[in-house]
Amino acid sequence: MAYVIKDSCIACGACAAECPVSCISDGDIYSIDASACIDCGSCAGVCPVDAPQPE
Repeated sequence: MAYVIKDSCIACGACAAECPVSCISDGDIYSIDASACIDCGSCAGVCPVDAPQPE
């Protein structure tokens, strides 16, 4: 199961910097490539607004 980034994302970039497989893309709201996500939760652990959540 991959993580998804919810609308609460503030595009701070903390999650992308922590992703070990670089599957997070930037934008107004960051997004996760579900096919590359390894479900490690690193992104969720650093997000100040809890935007990354298990799908």
